[in-house]
Amino acid sequence: MEKKIPVRSEADPKYTWAIEDVYASDDLWHADLEKARSFPQQVEAYKGKLGESAQTLLSFLRLGDEMNVLFDNLYGYAQRKSDEDTTNPTYQGMSSQAMSAMVATDAASSFETPELLAIPEETLEQFYQEEPALELYRLCLTRIREKRAHILSDAEEKLLAAAGEMSQSPDTIYSMFGDADLKFPDAFDNDGNAHPVTHGTYIPLMHSQDRVLRKSAFESIYGVYSAFRNTAAAILTAQVKQLKFHADARKYESTLHAALDSNHIPTEVYTNLIDAVHQNMAPMYRYVALRKKLLNLNELHMYDLYTPIVGDVDINIPYEEAKQTVYDALAPMGDSYRAILQEGFDNRWIDVYENVGKCSGAYSAGLRVHPYVLLNYSGTLDSMFTLAHEMGHAIHSYLSNKNQPVVYSGYSIFVAEVASTCNEALLMQHLLRTTTDKRRRAYLINYFLEQFRTTLYRQTMFAEFELEINRRNERGESLTAASLNELYHELNHQYFGDGIVIDSEIDVEWARIPHFYYDYYVYQYATGYSAAIALSRRILKEGEPAVKDYINFLSGGCSADPITLLRGAGVDMATTQPITEALQLFDELITEMEQLMEES
Repeated sequence: MEKKIPVRSEADPKYTWAIEDVYASDDLWHADLEKARSFPQQVEAYKGKLGESAQTLLSFLRLGDEMNVLFDNLYGYAQRKSDEDTTNPTYQGMSSQAMSAMVATDAASSFETPELLAIPEETLEQFYQEEPALELYRLCLTRIREKRAHILSDAEEKLLAAAGEMSQSPDTIYSMFGDADLKFPDAFDNDGNAHPVTHGTYIPLMHSQDRVLRKSAFESIYGVYSAFRNTAAAILTAQVKQLKFHADARKYESTLHAALDSNHIPTEVYTNLIDAVHQNMAPMYRYVALRKKLLNLNELHMYDLYTPIVGDVDINIPYEEAKQTVYDALAPMGDSYRAILQEGFDNRWIDVYENVGKCSGAYSAGLRVHPYVLLNYSGTLDSMFTLAHEMGHAIHSYLSNKNQPVVYSGYSIFVAEVASTCNEALLMQHLLRTTTDKRRRAYLINYFLEQFRTTLYRQTMFAEFELEINRRNERGESLTAASLNELYHELNHQYFGDGIVIDSEIDVEWARIPHFYYDYYVYQYATGYSAAIALSRRILKEGEPAVKDYINFLSGGCSADPITLLRGAGVDMATTQPITEALQLFDELITEMEQLMEES
């Protein structure tokens, strides 16, 4: 019998998040919205005055902190309420109102950076002497002033700002093209039954045990993308051209330098990742050979990459059991870390189950009162790992908010996935240690191997493709559908080797990847995963000293640049070592999987 999905009013309150901890009522939210609507007027009162005195500058910076906290509450509450039931127009409207107030405040603050840059260095040093409380903001001000070489004249800045919406056009057009306009023919299974192909159904179809269905879905989706390859190439070309325009305008050496500078990441981190993976292709080739053998195929094709190589093990994990397992798995993190985890479990940080209209997927939102975690828990192994993952984000946010002043409490995207993936790695190691059933162990190792393949190898391949198309554009070379297909085919061959047929359909996969419109974003999945694997292994090996370093990292917010923060935790992402060590673990897991399969 199909399980009935409840409406929100039927949800058990103990499995819903305590959103009332932010605002006890909508009326209190509206009262704060009125305060926020006065912010533009308050901000404009400082225009032309930031360099007048230390007291004026301090007052302005403190107002910025106050505004950030209030907007965090306003938008956080409205968006969480909207995500509880996306069909409820009340909270959609409140989210929109909060966003409008933020935009108005940002517009009123446009004078901030030019005025801060205009303060002479000796004047600013004098301000620090006159007003010791201003010292808190020294790092923040230094970071703004370090961008001086890339800040333009007022007229040029206004021109770039006016071009901002136009610069978003490639992403907007791609989204409409991919999500709204493209329609895919049905795929057919071995019995001739039709299966709809959409962005949402494609990966589940690729997991099917029915190879006829997998091949049909593969040909369906890439057949359509291939038919529109010239349009897709034109949209992607527009994206890389606008990146080059902005990088050139701001006097950056390349689009890569421009993208990574905002997070204070050296470009070597990006290129080291690619180099390290290139040096460790052999384990991937071994994995391809193992997959071919275990699937008992004469030829392995690209549509055979997602179907499980270990048949489903009957796993159903009730939520209460998942909480206990995650708690047990994080024992190496020590009592203080697990106390925060337990606080989240006991005090309704988590919205657990699906209800009609609830936002799909999972996330953590690090509000200042405490984090909020959205799940759609379904009792699968993946659901339990998602719980561990999102609570890693939540504890990271909790510790940064608790230990850092407002101005440094947010953390960089570069380190965001480290805390979540470290929790997952510790959970996997716990499950492997406590599992005696060989088939279940093989199932877990297969799950772990797929994380390596899809996160470390696949995202690095994406990163290399993105770097190369930007470099070609910077050299003045044209990006045609044919040249993009050829490049993508070569990369697939390099990353997967000779043990798999590189089907021609996969050549156009670049047209299906929205991340190529996120401006050098994908490499962070691979670096974050590598750092997390290294940290989890150090924690298991060294114990308390490693845990102490790791919790200091989680408590750091953006009080230092991401590379420095991670170095303090014991991982140097400016080198290839963490990536190499992660790939050595991948190789060890393949060896164990080979042995388990021979024994079973």
